[in-house]
Amino acid sequence: MPFIDIDSMPAQEVVPGCRLRTPYGENLMLSYLEMDAGAEIPLHDHPHEQGGILLAGKLELTIGEETRVVQPGAMFLIPPNVPHRAVAIDGPVRVMDVFTPIREDYAELMASDNAREDGESVDD
Repeated sequence: MPFIDIDSMPAQEVVPGCRLRTPYGENLMLSYLEMDAGAEIPLHDHPHEQGGILLAGKLELTIGEETRVVQPGAMFLIPPNVPHRAVAIDGPVRVMDVFTPIREDYAELMASDNAREDGESVDD
């Protein structure tokens, strides 16, 4: 899958108002995130290194102890195990995140959704 048509991938709503599409390879995962106005990715952490760029909208982003309101073009790096949170403010938001290694939880969501589309049981 060297070329990806993001619009042809099914979106997963991981929390209310937050949908993502997560193509991935062996060691790297992309995550195209769409957030409705006011939607929040709650404070969380994970063992994966994360980087990203805000593509559209305005985002209140907390990484560790620092909170900033960022505009399109803003990039960020989140080290492993650092708590972080995001809130879409003043309208919808689009973000492209990158994870390494791949997030197994997101990969499982994608696999279960693909199995449903193919008419397979998720337990197969």
